[in-house]
Amino acid sequence: MVQKYQSPVRVYKFPFEMVMAAYEKRFPTCPLIPVFLGSEVLSESASADGSTHVIERSCKLSVDAPRLLKKIAGVECVFFIQKNTLSWRDRTLLIEAHNETFASRVTVLETCSYSVHPDNESWTCFEQCASLDIKSFFGFENTVEKIAMKQYTANIKRGKEVIEYYLSELMSEGITEIPRWVPPAERSSPSKAASPIYMTSHPPSSTSEFYLAADKLDADYIERYLGRLTPMQESCLIQLRGWLQETHKVKIPKDEHILRFLRARDFHIEKAKEMLCQSLTWRKQFQVDYILETWKPPSGLEEYYAGGWHHHDREGRPLYVLRLGQMDTKGLVKALGEEALLRQVLSINEEGQKRCEENTKIFGRPITSWTCLVDLEGLNMRHLWRPGVKALLRIIEVVEANYPETLGRLLIVRAPRVFPVLWTLVSPFINENTRQKFLVYSGNNYQGSGGLIDYIDKEIIPDFLGGDCLCQVPEGGQVPKSYYLTEELENLDHIRLWAETIYQSAQVSKGAPHEIMIEIVESSSVITWDFDILKGDMVFNIFHSKRTPQAVKREVSSSVPAVNNEQLIDRSWVLGVDYSIVESPLTCREGESIQGSHITRWPGIYILQWRACGPTHARVDEVLSSLQGSAPKCKVMYYTEVLASHDFRGSMTSLESCHSRFSQISVTTTSSSQSQDGSLISR
Repeated sequence: MVQKYQSPVRVYKFPFEMVMAAYEKRFPTCPLIPVFLGSEVLSESASADGSTHVIERSCKLSVDAPRLLKKIAGVECVFFIQKNTLSWRDRTLLIEAHNETFASRVTVLETCSYSVHPDNESWTCFEQCASLDIKSFFGFENTVEKIAMKQYTANIKRGKEVIEYYLSELMSEGITEIPRWVPPAERSSPSKAASPIYMTSHPPSSTSEFYLAADKLDADYIERYLGRLTPMQESCLIQLRGWLQETHKVKIPKDEHILRFLRARDFHIEKAKEMLCQSLTWRKQFQVDYILETWKPPSGLEEYYAGGWHHHDREGRPLYVLRLGQMDTKGLVKALGEEALLRQVLSINEEGQKRCEENTKIFGRPITSWTCLVDLEGLNMRHLWRPGVKALLRIIEVVEANYPETLGRLLIVRAPRVFPVLWTLVSPFINENTRQKFLVYSGNNYQGSGGLIDYIDKEIIPDFLGGDCLCQVPEGGQVPKSYYLTEELENLDHIRLWAETIYQSAQVSKGAPHEIMIEIVESSSVITWDFDILKGDMVFNIFHSKRTPQAVKREVSSSVPAVNNEQLIDRSWVLGVDYSIVESPLTCREGESIQGSHITRWPGIYILQWRACGPTHARVDEVLSSLQGSAPKCKVMYYTEVLASHDFRGSMTSLESCHSRFSQISVTTTSSSQSQDGSLISR
């Protein structure tokens, strides 16, 4: 594979003639570049009028390579042929170089140029490009390629420093102006005499200090607005940007946007190109470029979506605050649908990029990402409603694919015990680089040294987190069911539309509870549940059984085969002997949505039970009527899942010991007495 390098434009704020004088001082040797051992002039010629000067040199370079490789190659140094074509008339210098040593095995081509800045004739621009093609090298092709690229890039920026050094040396010698070249016929005329070039440079006519031709980038501009990049990173940016200019002539992304995709793919140009092209197609298809102008959040979203922008962090990054624990995610999905929530998140990301650009100008340094502060106070199993999690995963997938490297840091505060369950679900969909930016605080550990104060100025810590700054982010709250898009919640077709068949349904009547069996292999596993009471009032129980039950299944109605009823606890079983209650009974009212979890103490059989409210032991006539299908029925839609103990430890205190399992997120914990055995039932 041919390795290529393309530099940005490096600008010397000196006239071309002064830069050429500094450049010539590099020869025949240059102590400032240790690998440059010396040079010898092979040929030299000039045009009759002196406007063009061509010189060819043989340059000797040392090789920074392992001794064994030098011995195999049989060389201690390599030779390059360099041809310089200087045009005083056009004020340009073209440098062409190629390797003489190992020319049959390795091809190195380099082209450099000095020219006058297009917008300021008192400044000089420098560009260079190079390619390396190793055909064969005694079986060490990969090693030689790495050594060559490392040595080449290490000396790229060094070259600019050398020119600046010799410019300073010229000025210390009193040389501050060099006349421009004029044709011989004009030199005798006083009016045509060459005017000196003074060191006082004139400002560019463009409003931008870094203006160049539209297809070129200034190195100073990159450092000022995009950040410090290595030479090869600069080269990748310029190459990908150049390709986009050729293939997407109408409109190309901003430089900082291109750079994000390169960072997301570790500056692998082909991978970044593929990812970026897919994103550009997506942006065009969904008109994302215009979302800030066209997207108007529904009133319910503005009222119940608990997120908003709030000043900036200590590094100048825009700060977004999300009170996730206060949000009714299930209600938002049912009231607005996935598309509205997705567009809201996209508008937040677009606004974030806009704020980064503004803060870059305000703070005078590159700011290309923002910080997100997530408050999980109030988070419970309700937030893990399956369709809601599915919507969240889709949003994460879209953001990861189209807004890479936009998150600078994610601060999670007041994380409850249920957080590891959520993290287990969503972390596989989050890029590893993004996961490493997570900082998690449980309890009040976010307060004081080592907490938010390390990342956010004390003056802007939100009031609901104990700070003095009034935060205008909405408080969220339960979304009224009148906002829901589904008109008949108990309608099975609508239920299946939301649940997408991962939920099951059952009818319950007095004397005929519905029970499901869960077998636990190892202790400290977590049984999770999510159910909606569609009709009637019920009591929910969870038992541990010492016996393996035999299911007795009764189809309630042949017209609705998906709605069933199954009983596991035999009438002969004795509570406290054959089975035991491991949770306090929970009374659930019609229309309620219940989420919860239980951390198992022992392996074995667990039974989840839903029974109609009323006496535990129903009368004989009630049981008979229920079997005949005439008794009032309750209806429940439910989903259960078991998380193994290695995925969940039940409390934030255990996250530290499971650091690697949670993708190496940073976790700050308290020395609480929370046990790994326990439960959480919430509404």
